[in-house]
Amino acid sequence: MAHQVESMFAVGATPWHGLGQVLEEAPTISEAIELSGLNWDVGVKDLFTAEGEDASSLARVTYRKDTGRLLGAVGPRYIPMQNRDAFDWFQPFVDAGECEMHTAGSLCDGEKVWVLAKLNRENSEVVPGDEVAKFILLSNSHNGTTALRIGYTPIRVVCANTMAAAHSCTASKLLRVRHTRNAAAALDKIRDIMDNINADFNATAEQYQFLARKQVHRGDLEKYVKVCLGLDKKADDEIKTRSKNIIADILARFDAPKQRLPGIQGTWWAAYNAYNEYLNYEKGRNTNNRMDSLWFGTGVKDNSDALQNAIEFANAV
Repeated sequence: MAHQVESMFAVGATPWHGLGQVLEEAPTISEAIELSGLNWDVGVKDLFTAEGEDASSLARVTYRKDTGRLLGAVGPRYIPMQNRDAFDWFQPFVDAGECEMHTAGSLCDGEKVWVLAKLNRENSEVVPGDEVAKFILLSNSHNGTTALRIGYTPIRVVCANTMAAAHSCTASKLLRVRHTRNAAAALDKIRDIMDNINADFNATAEQYQFLARKQVHRGDLEKYVKVCLGLDKKADDEIKTRSKNIIADILARFDAPKQRLPGIQGTWWAAYNAYNEYLNYEKGRNTNNRMDSLWFGTGVKDNSDALQNAIEFANAV
């Protein structure tokens, strides 16, 4: 599908992907549900063979109750997580003033949905003038292709790159807060959870700061890019022209203005961000496809691997 974003909103500046309705102020939860176009429910139907035989013991199908559109085949015990429940997950944190709605929307006519909230905590500073803001991403598929995911996403303010990072907390641990959000003790619980998440952000920022302290030897930069692209085992004459062009593109991004801030230029932090920019702005068929990959597909792993590869190269310096 060429155009995957069905509906969405974003707060503040136009997001890196350039899509969606842009708001000046963060909406309430109820407003966010409407603005994102996610004010619909998911149902499950039994499957039957062409001969009329009941196949629901093997699989069922999800569908949108507002349009009737079929979304995907799922297992016989599948229970959909409704869009309102995804927003409701954030309600106690919003009530406690710990975060605010930042963007939410639907991809592929509702097959995949996401909610992104910005933490009301200070940004992490990698070097003076280069900050990373803190967000929590909840993503879910209604077509059975991916499980519910909750993780943190640091966004580099200088160029608004989304950098998905794995988060070790479990959804059940956080969802339990919903049931006690009106109790006095719940606020402390909410803050404890946010403190733990903030600690994970700070730990990731320490990795970024480490990369910013390590200079890149030019010969290692191309090796790093080839490792990230899975081309490190191939001789130069075995690499296709398209792949060579991608390598050249990433190397050019390393020398681009965004990576020339004092303390960043020529470092492994610049190298990682050059590859990260390629994932955000170039890889894939189009902007919609990149967004889908970065939040739901292989882009998440590609980004994580690129960070770990940069750390390994920097450790060898």
